[in-house]
Amino acid sequence: HGSRESSSYPFPTDVRPEQMPPLPRRSRSRQLEAQVRFAPLEMRSLGSEKPTAAVLSRPRVNASQSTPSAMASGATMQVKKYLLKGLHRLQKGPGYTYKELLIWYCDNTNTHGPKRIIREGPKKKAMWFVLTLLFAALVCWQWGVFIRTYLSWEVSVSLSLGFKTMDFPAVTICNASPFQYTKVSHLLRDLDELMDAVLDRILAREPSQNTTTRALNLTIWNHTPLVLIDERNPQHPVVLDFFGDSHNGSASSGPAPGGFCNARGCKMAMRLCRRNGTVCTFRNFTSATQAVTEWYSLQATDIFSQVPRPELVRMSYPAERLILACLFGAEPCSHRNFTTIFHPDYGNCYIFNWGMTEKALPSANPGAEFGLKLILDIGQEDYVPFLTSTAGARLLLHEQRSYPFIKDEGIYAMSGAETSIGVLVDKLERKGEPYSQCTVNGSDVPIRNLYGIYNTTYSIQACIRSCFQDHMIHNCSCGHYLYPLPHGEKYCNTRDFPDWAYCYSNLRRSVAQRETCINLCKESCNDTQYKMTISMADWPSEASEDWIFHVLSQERDQSTNITLSRKGIMKLNIYFQEFNYRTIEESAANNIVWLLSNLGGQFGFWMGGSVLCLIEFGEIIIDFVWITVIKLVALAKGLRRKRMQTRYAGPPPTVAELVEAHTNFGFQPDAAAGGPGPDTYPAEPIPGTPPPNYDSLRLQPLDVIESDSEDAI
Repeated sequence: HGSRESSSYPFPTDVRPEQMPPLPRRSRSRQLEAQVRFAPLEMRSLGSEKPTAAVLSRPRVNASQSTPSAMASGATMQVKKYLLKGLHRLQKGPGYTYKELLIWYCDNTNTHGPKRIIREGPKKKAMWFVLTLLFAALVCWQWGVFIRTYLSWEVSVSLSLGFKTMDFPAVTICNASPFQYTKVSHLLRDLDELMDAVLDRILAREPSQNTTTRALNLTIWNHTPLVLIDERNPQHPVVLDFFGDSHNGSASSGPAPGGFCNARGCKMAMRLCRRNGTVCTFRNFTSATQAVTEWYSLQATDIFSQVPRPELVRMSYPAERLILACLFGAEPCSHRNFTTIFHPDYGNCYIFNWGMTEKALPSANPGAEFGLKLILDIGQEDYVPFLTSTAGARLLLHEQRSYPFIKDEGIYAMSGAETSIGVLVDKLERKGEPYSQCTVNGSDVPIRNLYGIYNTTYSIQACIRSCFQDHMIHNCSCGHYLYPLPHGEKYCNTRDFPDWAYCYSNLRRSVAQRETCINLCKESCNDTQYKMTISMADWPSEASEDWIFHVLSQERDQSTNITLSRKGIMKLNIYFQEFNYRTIEESAANNIVWLLSNLGGQFGFWMGGSVLCLIEFGEIIIDFVWITVIKLVALAKGLRRKRMQTRYAGPPPTVAELVEAHTNFGFQPDAAAGGPGPDTYPAEPIPGTPPPNYDSLRLQPLDVIESDSEDAI
């Protein structure tokens, strides 16, 4: 044990503290510390000069031998002590007054103005005080302007040109007529007879030709008839039915329409009713051509909506009849290289290079020789006479895997001509949130994309039409024939939904519905647009049409006779005009670097400050708030103490008063009992010592008393 002690202390153990050389006079506390540190073990034992056997036999406990619970307990005590000191520091506050803090801030800040306020004379103090406030207000105003500009999320548009081999666009081709009349005539027989009768009335033909109207099937007509509105007397208009008398309760009955109701005095309208004709509205037209075309399309939609989709596909134009020849670059192609989709407005449509199942085809070089060449036969002789008044092919260029909205974005190619289309590519890259309301894939749009059944990408056109179909189903209880149908819903038809035409007409004219869909739908952040340059020429020429028609007829029908004509045949050339493509990209006009630079520049220019000056100002504000909170707490305690003093006003009660207050008179002797009187036992004086003040016995924990003497954290 002696050897361990000698190894533990660097000084000899037989040296007493009084024999140690004097220490430098730095502090008495350090001298006492040194005496205790270098004292032998006997001097540090309690109550004796030599260590006892128990002390000698006690094993040493190293730090590594401490239990985890003891270490955790020690750490917890340290944390509690630190938190207690922090709480005490918060209760004490900064220890300065408002004036002292202001003087300290003005004297120590790096901003130029405040120092002059406390160091100059009275006049200069006032001048510098006004200048400091003026420039501080100017800085705040400039900061507000820059922050508002930054939060406006403005964008700058950059245009760049690139050159590379590009993928050829997807090409969608449709016939202007959705169906072959020879295959749908049995469905449209009653409707065509009504149409002929209406035209007879409009043209005011001989009465002998109108005798067939008695055999007409007026079931279709009675739901949504065409009427004539005689407005020659604006105060008393007359509504005339084509096959009967007036149907307007407020209008006078008149004779059947004839030659007397000319175009100047009458307007054609479509009457749409609901609730068995009790509530009606009129859709007016300025031309009879528009009126009969819209009416026929509405009735045809009602008929075709009840036909199964496979049957509609069969009645439309097949690919082998529409596409006679195909050539892409130097490689031949055919109708088998096209993907078929059914469009309600145009029937069967065929898409080349859609990219759904195969990789998109690239274009080797710009020019007509490296593009797509097609020869089409639209079969104009088999058009539905009243459904389509335009002859030609509908054409659209679009991205791969995108749905072709050919009615809204397509162009017509006329028959009997060669149409050359040069393509230029524009790529649009929009900035996302918060700079614009665009979406990457439509996942953040609250509208169910009904065109997702085609496995196509998101587009705003698909969103708007899906939104309209949702409103149609919600308001009319059925879906429109022109748009995809959600699962479990039905298309509108007069048999199952008699009021659907009235509901559809009101919804179509509703501005609120359009605004709702536009606000819910978003533009796509990345988009590709194809700019087309179109040129046309007669094809085939008079000198070559004979042999060309013979060859094409032989290839299609295996016939030596000519079965094609200039009215139905056309040629298309689609190619890249050049390989230069434009990229229109949006970028943030004002980023965070721009904002910080301008804020710092304004602060440094007007007040000579920096970020550290702002931190100093924030520190002084925190101290002000700190002092204010402490004062408010002290004020609340003072008010509470005053209320307590008011409640217990006056000196404390004496012992006699307390005894009297707690005396139970039920145990007092009755004076009539004849007992001893009050003179028998003389009354002793009652002491008047007040009760002790128990607040003087309130103790404070030792660690709190110790923390009062600690320095601030």
